[in-house]
Amino acid sequence: MNGDTINFEARLLTPNDYKGFVTIYNDFRNRAIDEYMFELEPLGFEDFADAVEKKLIECLVLFENTIPVAFLVYTTAISEAIELNIIHSFKMENTAERAMYLIKKFLELTKSERFDKVVCYPMLGEQKHLIGDIARYGFKFVGIAVLRFMMAGTNSREILKITQLSELDKDYKLVDWQSKYFEDAVEVVQEGFETSADALFDPRFKTMEGTRDIIAKIVDNIYAEFLPEATTVMLYNNIPVGFCFMNLTGGRIANIPIVAIRKEHQGKGLSKHMLKKSVEKLIQWADNGEKPITEVNTTTETNNFQALKMYRHLGFKEDYNYPQSYLPIKH
Repeated sequence: MNGDTINFEARLLTPNDYKGFVTIYNDFRNRAIDEYMFELEPLGFEDFADAVEKKLIECLVLFENTIPVAFLVYTTAISEAIELNIIHSFKMENTAERAMYLIKKFLELTKSERFDKVVCYPMLGEQKHLIGDIARYGFKFVGIAVLRFMMAGTNSREILKITQLSELDKDYKLVDWQSKYFEDAVEVVQEGFETSADALFDPRFKTMEGTRDIIAKIVDNIYAEFLPEATTVMLYNNIPVGFCFMNLTGGRIANIPIVAIRKEHQGKGLSKHMLKKSVEKLIQWADNGEKPITEVNTTTETNNFQALKMYRHLGFKEDYNYPQSYLPIKH
């Protein structure tokens, strides 16, 4: 056998691999924010290993001549989709070649689950360069824009302050979230998202049951800390017709997971009213020191010009775009 021959093996991480794997994992952690656009630093290695052992996540490792050189992390624990979280190659070397070994093995391992689950993969940061490679496996893509409202360092606040919105009709009223609005939220969100791009990579939006699971995970602090006082509900004759949800990551980064309004109430600028009220609550908390919020962020499709215009109008700025890839259910 030629001494230069490289033997590749891709398999799930086990405790026996930890000693050699920790170096590549820490290389990923050091690059997560700058090169993969993570908002917060990833788990330390011990916590990561604990999550793997508890089967909260799965970690597929690529070995070259028994040395770990790349890994892929995915989970099936949070939603009805198989969520591919990250593909990383040590020192960003031979990323495309190594990623293809990992993707191929990943598709083998998840073959049976993919008969009833979509694979979703947000290709953040440097991962966008893998588009051409994973497209060969049938992945499809939706462009996603990330928008931010910064509490300091930009003119986001000034834009919000001078924004003039039309007066709300007397039949409409803005209130804070209460648990009694839960089922109304499920109906409004499901109606609004059933045929959206979001439903392509999170098929839960296609059914009432699935949407109920999404809303439950938002308000039960599964995704992040839910902020009921900053979640705005639009009432029409005291009936909920619109929702702007708000949660908090890492104690300082606010996120808008969902904005939805019933179709018959769209086109009246009502979403702007909900969004403005929610953001003003966050500003109040930041200013009085109640919550050290540094920014509010959200995402929308790059071709959803109406949503992009709304966010810009209220002081949000587009930070970056990324491809949201998804692999449809096998038929």
